[in-house]
Amino acid sequence: QCTYVEIEQAERTHAVVLSRPAWLWGAEMGANEHGVCIGNEGVWTREPVGEDEALLGMDLVRLGLERGSSAQEALEVMVALLERHGQGGSCKEEPEPFTYHNTFLLADRTEAWVLETAGQYWAAQQIQEGSRNISNQLSIGSQITAEHTGLRHRAHSQGWWSGEGEVSFAEIFSLKHQPPRMEAAKARYRAGQELLRQHAGDITVETFMAILRDKARGICVDSEGFHTAGSMVSLLPRDPSLPCVHFFTATPDPSRSVFKPFVFGAGVKPVPQVRSPTFQDDPAKQIPRFQSTVDRRHELYRRHQAALELMERDQEQGQKLLQALQDLEKQGLERVKVLLGGTVAPDPKELSDLFFDCVEAEMKIY
Repeated sequence: QCTYVEIEQAERTHAVVLSRPAWLWGAEMGANEHGVCIGNEGVWTREPVGEDEALLGMDLVRLGLERGSSAQEALEVMVALLERHGQGGSCKEEPEPFTYHNTFLLADRTEAWVLETAGQYWAAQQIQEGSRNISNQLSIGSQITAEHTGLRHRAHSQGWWSGEGEVSFAEIFSLKHQPPRMEAAKARYRAGQELLRQHAGDITVETFMAILRDKARGICVDSEGFHTAGSMVSLLPRDPSLPCVHFFTATPDPSRSVFKPFVFGAGVKPVPQVRSPTFQDDPAKQIPRFQSTVDRRHELYRRHQAALELMERDQEQGQKLLQALQDLEKQGLERVKVLLGGTVAPDPKELSDLFFDCVEAEMKIY
């Protein structure tokens, strides 16, 4: 059972860790036990967005992670399900529908892909080197590695492509006049590209955390009704004997949040402080949907919000608090460096408790 529709079950699914809006089944980003990571962003294209309930892009993120043991396998799972079930339905917990299509970043220890969709049509680009970013707009030009079998016919029949010469997915399927919120996406996309270019050859976990915290260029958003709700950075060593490490904030606004490391292991300790409450009569599951509201904030989120209010109210105390949070993040990064340094064999229990311990420490600071 996905957010809105039921699909056929897989014989086996992989362990996953997800960052998601609490009301739905899917996820905006996450990782699985094989080191596959996927994140999505909304886009608006020439194909009409469907209010009819189907799979959400966020459902596809989770399905790819649950059913794909590599980035390529996850991509194949996602496009097969997209073609079979379509994408559609409201992506926001409000009575007024808010719908979009999706772009995705997929990566594992050895390969990376960008997957972009317009309705049931899609194109994928394998990333062979360097860096790549997405930001609420189509970005695959003519460097298409794989595509929907009917993509060229659709583009030609609609008069979007002459039928001759190369096919640029972004050029063919992008709207000529974008919604106003898409204008900001263009600047954000260029800023991300530029920041990655500046750090080329020396990109670390800390580099990505700094980029995700960049408010001046609009990458970290805290205005215009949209807020950066959660952030994730993953470290995927090529050496299969080393564990993948996934850093999650689990709270909004990464400029004032702590990235905490998570490692898959046999006895990963549950972290109830970052699990949102469930409701018997959930307005997201009742038809018609979203007719009432419930408080879905988890315990860490509540304490974090109170801390943000303190930072704004009392500058001196706020600065002390921010310093304590930054110190906690540094400690987590140091533990990970020791873990990946290969000099000391990691204690399986310590790995399993890593995320729990960091969340507990953050709660104590609040």
